[in-house]
Amino acid sequence: MSQFAVSRPAERSWIPTRTLSEHGRTIIDLTAQLGLEHSRARLWRYPPGASGVPHVEREQEEVFVVLEGTLTLMLGDPARRELLPRGSVAAVKPGTPIHVHNDSDSEVMFLAYGAPPIVDAVDELPEDPPS
Repeated sequence: MSQFAVSRPAERSWIPTRTLSEHGRTIIDLTAQLGLEHSRARLWRYPPGASGVPHVEREQEEVFVVLEGTLTLMLGDPARRELLPRGSVAAVKPGTPIHVHNDSDSEVMFLAYGAPPIVDAVDELPEDPPS
């Protein structure tokens, strides 16, 4: 295996998410594309009004980097709304309730990066009540 891997935009394909695909969310699985072994990474695109699955990561620390648009994160219990414009970075510790939204009128694109690369150590939560 090589000592490094590179992912260029022309080499990537956006695919619908396996959950809430009706929201129009798409991803690029950088974990597989780059052969990551000690962390997980995905690029996400959310159209206006889309939201993710509310969840709690039991073991994985997550970092969100906003590349385009404004991302809304609902964090903690009780939930605190964090608006993250382009260029913002948020770090979320394991055990923290997370709900990702695009409450804006334009698409948002962000990188979600987590370590360790634990899969399925997540608890789904009920949807946030309307605000």
